[in-house]
Formats: sequence, C-alpha cells, structure tokens
Amino acid sequence: MVQFDLAARPLRELNAALHALPLNTNETHWEIINPDGKHAIAAGLDAPVTVEIKGNAGYYCAGMNQVATVVVHGNAGVGVAENMMSGRVHIRGDVSQSAGATGNGGLLIVEGNASGRCGISMKGIDIVVKGSIGPMSAFMAQAGNLVVLGDAGEALGDSIYEARLFVRGTVKSLGADCEEKTLGADERAILAGLLAEAESDASVDEFRLYGSARKLYHFHLDNADAY
Repeated sequence: MVQFDLAARPLRELNAALHALPLNTNETHWEIINPDGKHAIAAGLDAPVTVEIKGNAGYYCAGMNQVATVVVHGNAGVGVAENMMSGRVHIRGDVSQSAGATGNGGLLIVEGNASGRCGISMKGIDIVVKGSIGPMSAFMAQAGNLVVLGDAGEALGDSIYEARLFVRGTVKSLGADCEEKTLGADERAILAGLLAEAESDASVDEFRLYGSARKLYHFHLDNADAY
C-alpha cells in the first residue's frame, strides 16, 4: 500500500502521481492521510486502483472518475463524483450539494445524507443515498438510477427525462413533469441489485418509483406555465 500524507506533501503532487499510473500498475492501493478538506482529491483517475481518504474531503473529490474505487472515510464537499464515468465512489459520511452531478456511469454510495441537487443532470450514473436528500435533486436527470433510503426534499426530479428515482421515505414535493410510476419487475430487479451493491438490507417493497410524465419533451401551449 502507498501512503500519502497531505500535511507533508502538496495535493498537486498526489494527483500527478495518481494520473501517471499505468493500467497495469502494481501500486493498486493508496491511502491518503490528513486530507483536511482539500479540494479535488483523487480527481480524474483512470487506473484500476483503490484510493482510501482517511478524513474529510473538499469540493469535487473523485470527479471524472474512471475505473478507480475511491472511499472517503468522512464527509465530502460540493460535487463529489461529478461527471463520474465508471468505477465506484463510497462516502462513509455526508455529502454537500450536487453529488454525482452529470455522472455518466459507475456507482456512488453515500452512507449519510446528501444536500440539494443530488444527481443533477445525471446521465447514467447509479447513486445510492442511505440517508435523505435535499431539494431539487435529480433536476434534469437524463438516465441512471437514484436510490434514497430516507426522505427527499422539494421539487424532486424537476424536468426529469428518463432516470429512475427510488425513494423509501417521504417526498416533500415533486418537480415539474415528475410523477409516481408503477414499480414493475424490471425496476424491482434494478433496485434489488443496487441495494445489494450498497450492502443494504432494505426491502424493495418499501420503495416508490418516480420518473418522467413525458409532457415536457415537446412544447405544448397547455403546459406553458411549466416551462
């Protein structure tokens, strides 16, 4: 295991070392100590390595992640796993706004709560939040799955496209063009798989599914007030 102390060495040096790793690297396990909320830790990774951050991370931790596994043993700031392409990002604490924003793939797991705009404009990422999420989450979510074991704030799924939103708790309000859907066999299988990936024993039967009413795809005068 490679240990990197951010109290003794600069963040730029850490990210440069991680970016230089070849796909066949033998240095597959990295431990980052004393992160102290620094921004963009382990951003832009594209090698099959595991990076464990022992403490709180700042903005855009694990952004643009490909292939790698990033585990934060603490909280993470704005935009964790932003524009993630593949791999796995696991936050042991809470996350701030825009977690998983514009994510194209991979899996983001949040053990605690997520603030507003979780999964905004998601494009294929899977997100599992074991706590609750804030307002305007999954705004303009295009594809992928958002699973929330707690509650959801106001305007969930506003202007949503084809993402699936699974919520076990209460939803304060739904955004424009978002509605409750029937939880069919395919959706139940997807949800069960994500719960297993996140090591949750929650029952599929406890969740409700929300998605697009598909009324905003094309302009219609009767829906002008919703645009």
